[in-house]
Amino acid sequence: MSIPNCPVIAIDGPTASGKGTVAALVAGRLGYHYLDSGAIYRVLAVAVERAALNPDLPVDLLRIIPMAANLPVQFRDDRILLGGVDVSESIRTEDAGVMASRLAVVPEVRAGLLQRQRDFRQAPGLVADGRDMGSVVFPDSFLKVFLTASAQVRAERRVRQIEGRGQKADFQAIYSDLMARDKRDSERAVAPLRPCEDALVLDCSNMPIDQVVSTILNWAQERI
Repeated sequence: MSIPNCPVIAIDGPTASGKGTVAALVAGRLGYHYLDSGAIYRVLAVAVERAALNPDLPVDLLRIIPMAANLPVQFRDDRILLGGVDVSESIRTEDAGVMASRLAVVPEVRAGLLQRQRDFRQAPGLVADGRDMGSVVFPDSFLKVFLTASAQVRAERRVRQIEGRGQKADFQAIYSDLMARDKRDSERAVAPLRPCEDALVLDCSNMPIDQVVSTILNWAQERI
């Protein structure tokens, strides 16, 4: 196959499948840039929450849509900035995740954020993770991976993440939330969560992270 001048590896998958960690490691090994598309949606979620807007209200949605198209998000080293303010911690809360999922089902919001994500495509290459990286944002990706894991495993991972930040985590609540997000993401009208026809599906429920990374790197090498 023909590899684009600025190659992209797209890693999509459901919430807490580990795609963010894996994508960052793959990018580091290849010397590529890394795009955490979910972080962009979470930044918008924080902006919406701070403006006390409700995406379910048409009058508020009319204000949210231009916010998406003009989102002042910046990635500096390990920090994520919203209008120059560090929101690296704020975007990782469960509330931000829930709001991001609600915003992601709005077609106009997704359209507004599309170019913001494509701007991250720079030489020598990009590894992008999300839910529609391979299908919508970078359809010419030379490698498309759909990384998944059982809901049980993903809920356990999310619990460890939350507790690792010194916070309490309710497994059952997290499990139920994951199932609700999966349903919402897979049933939305625009860019529903599902593997692309040309994606390689990787179930990492019982795989150590180094094996997942090695598998994807091997797949990439086969295409170069």
